[in-house]
Amino acid sequence: MSFDSTLAGLGINRYGSAAAAPAPTTQAAAQSMDQGDFLRLMTAQMKNQDPFDPVDNTQMVAQMAQFSSLAGISEMNTTLKSIQDRLNTSDPNAALNWIGRTVLTEGATAYPRTGGGIEGGIELDGAAAGVTVTIQGANGETLRTVDLGAQPKGTINYDWDGTTDSGEAAGAGPFTVKVSARNAEGGVVGARNLVWAPVTSVALGSDGKPILTLPGVGQVPITAVRKIG
Repeated sequence: MSFDSTLAGLGINRYGSAAAAPAPTTQAAAQSMDQGDFLRLMTAQMKNQDPFDPVDNTQMVAQMAQFSSLAGISEMNTTLKSIQDRLNTSDPNAALNWIGRTVLTEGATAYPRTGGGIEGGIELDGAAAGVTVTIQGANGETLRTVDLGAQPKGTINYDWDGTTDSGEAAGAGPFTVKVSARNAEGGVVGARNLVWAPVTSVALGSDGKPILTLPGVGQVPITAVRKIG
C-alpha cells in the first residue's frame, strides 16, 4: 500500500486539502502498516490540520497510547516465540540442558524420594465424587490405598509417605501407581497418573525436538512434560 493511498484512506490529501470520499481500508492493508507508517501518518495529520480547528490533544494522546500498547504486545509475542523456539530447538547443546532435570509427566512407575515416599499428580477429565490412589509393589501386591475424596476437574496433587497400609516401610521400589475416579452417579471419570522422574538422557527426534529418557517411564517428547523440577 502506497503512502498516498494510506493518507487517502484516512481522508487526508497529501497537498493539504481533504479528500472528497475516504477510500475503504481493507483488513490486509491495515495489517501491512507498521510503526513507521503510524509515525508518518501522525506527522501528515499534524501538517494538514486546520490551524483554526487543530487536532484534539486528548485524541492524539489516546491514539499514541493505543499504538504503544499494540507495539508492546507485538514485542512480547516475539519474545515468547523466541523462548518457545529455544525450548524446542534442535541444537544438541541446548538439548543437553534437560539432562539431570526432574520432570512431571504421565506414567505408572514411580521411584521413591531419598527420604521415602513419592509425590505425584492426577489429571481429572471431570469433577469426581471420589478419587483413589493405589500403590503396588514389584510383584503387583497392594501396599497402600489412599482415598483423596471428592476432587474438582483438573490436576490435583498427592503425596505418599512411603508406608504400607499396616504402617511398615514399603521399601526402595520402584512402585506401580494406579488411580481411579468416579462421579456422583458412580460413573468412571477419566484420570491419568503423573509421576516425577529424572531425565537420564536426551535424543533428537525426526522433527529435531528433544526426546527425553525417564527411568520407569521410557522415552517421552518434551510436549508431554507437565512441569519441570
